[in-house]
Amino acid sequence: MKLENVLPIFLCAAVLSTSCKQGANKRTEEKQEITASPEEKKITGLVEKVLTKEEQDALTPDKVIQSFKEGNERFMRNDLTERNHSEQVRRSTLAQYPKAIVLSCVDSRVPVEDVFDRGIGDVFVARVAGNFVNEDILGSMEFACRVSGSKLILVLGHEHCGAIKAAISNVQMGNITLMLENIKPAVEKVTYNGNRVSENQKFVHMVCESNVKNTMDEIRKNSPILNDMEQSEEIKIVGAIYDMDTGKVSFLP
Repeated sequence: MKLENVLPIFLCAAVLSTSCKQGANKRTEEKQEITASPEEKKITGLVEKVLTKEEQDALTPDKVIQSFKEGNERFMRNDLTERNHSEQVRRSTLAQYPKAIVLSCVDSRVPVEDVFDRGIGDVFVARVAGNFVNEDILGSMEFACRVSGSKLILVLGHEHCGAIKAAISNVQMGNITLMLENIKPAVEKVTYNGNRVSENQKFVHMVCESNVKNTMDEIRKNSPILNDMEQSEEIKIVGAIYDMDTGKVSFLP
């Protein structure tokens, strides 16, 4: 065979051999990356300084509300702060000075800390179906604000709330029946001449807002401690609605 015929074959074989080796090396690297043990992976993420008593004292209710609004904007953009939760747990072991207490529904679709892009030690969270208050939750709020120095009480309702719909439909089922008695006053307070049924989304939304406002009124009426703190502008008691479709939290006027 002539040399000019052999040379192209040799070059082609060399290229194929190099490509195969590069491909094999790449697959090996990928495999090594995938199979790396957890111990070999460094813990990354922001480690926020745990709030001190002095820093908490310097906060105002309006500053906390603004930080919640900014955090919710990040949540809607899918731009949540990457946090090193393991480190934050260790840094918050001995004390806590949260900025606020949020009263939310138990609904699993409302991840309170994520919704406001908050980390460990940032907020107290109380949850009950229909976000109403009773003596236990009022006591928790008093602890959060009077004892632990939180600056804000946020009552957070949400669209498509099952507890609201159940109260509208007068559901009778075990302890749920008694629980719904706390929400029914909000149903009765809504002035609406349309179809007052749980299938009417407009009416459900109106009751949802009414329930948040009713809860705020109940806090002021049944907790002289919190009412006095609000009157002296140490705290604010505010309400908001979480939109299931967009993730947006709209604060009530």
